[in-house]
Amino acid sequence: MRASHHPLEQERLATLRDYDVLDSQREKDFDDIVDLASQICETPISVINLIDEDRQWFKAEVGLNASETPLETSICAHAILENDFVEIEDTLADDRMADNPLCTATDGLRFYAGSLLIDSNGLPLGTLCVLDYKPRRLTDLQRKTLRVLSRQVMKLLDLRVALRNQAILQAETDHRVKNSLQSMSAIVRVYSRTIKDPAAAEALAAIQRRVDAMASLHKELQDSAGQSTIDARTYLTQVLKHLDHSTPENINIRTHIDTIVMQSDEATNLGLIISEFVANSIKHAFPDDRPGEISVSVTVLEPGRYRLECLDNGIGDAGRDADNTASSGIGLSLIAAAVSNLGGTLQSDLSPDGSQMVMEFGAAPIEEMPQLVQRPAE
Repeated sequence: MRASHHPLEQERLATLRDYDVLDSQREKDFDDIVDLASQICETPISVINLIDEDRQWFKAEVGLNASETPLETSICAHAILENDFVEIEDTLADDRMADNPLCTATDGLRFYAGSLLIDSNGLPLGTLCVLDYKPRRLTDLQRKTLRVLSRQVMKLLDLRVALRNQAILQAETDHRVKNSLQSMSAIVRVYSRTIKDPAAAEALAAIQRRVDAMASLHKELQDSAGQSTIDARTYLTQVLKHLDHSTPENINIRTHIDTIVMQSDEATNLGLIISEFVANSIKHAFPDDRPGEISVSVTVLEPGRYRLECLDNGIGDAGRDADNTASSGIGLSLIAAAVSNLGGTLQSDLSPDGSQMVMEFGAAPIEEMPQLVQRPAE
């Protein structure tokens, strides 16, 4: 005897499909539940059974070696029309099972007990059930256990939905943040072309570098699957690529960055220091289109401790005033704040041979840095 449809069948089926669990892969948490139910209830079969439109599908099972069976022979399809717990001590004594081949066979199913899987709206999705090949009766403890485990099944199903919705929301948020950063970068770039005041133009350029660096960081955080650590080498390379777009043809940027995984806030501060040094060198170190090179390296001194070295072979202190604009003051303030955030020790030098900046930072105790060696004139 095939079970009748649930009074709210279409709504029930829509709710079941919203869980997006049908035909999903086996998962250990669900497998553990049916294994425990089988052991505690002392039955050879235990199933997490979801009642679809024309089949019953098993999210997890013990003792059946099947993933689904037709709805015509489903005992659980009858159970979801009853109270929250159904126990049939002898299926052959139940009129609903009188013509069910799963029960009438010589080695058929003679015992059934199922606790309904009920969603927050009160709609039954299926059951957590146990079955045996002989008539029997559960103890009070076994019934209570089956009820508790069925609620755990629903919590796991709800958790799957929550994680899926979180992933969708995160993807949408990431998309909006990405678009916002791109729009902000474009707006700053357009305004920069209309600004005549050098200090204002350089301040906008500093903002442009921050936005581009933030966009690179956001991308790395996306690629790191929500972790708080990122691949600093990839991130810093992207930051330098953004700077390279504004670099004149007469200047070459050379980089060496060790493979480093660090906290995202550490990478942000490091990127800020590098971008300010490179931007300042591009602006001041190579007047009259003279050729030159800017070098940036980040190396691992020991696990958790790093060395940043930024160099250029420009005019250095020859006719150059590092504080001749308000933007230079902004840059220096940003670098000082970033160095402080990293707990680093910074040394900088401006000589006839160019400029250089060296910083050591990291978790290891900060020791006095060696004196900078002045490079020979080229």
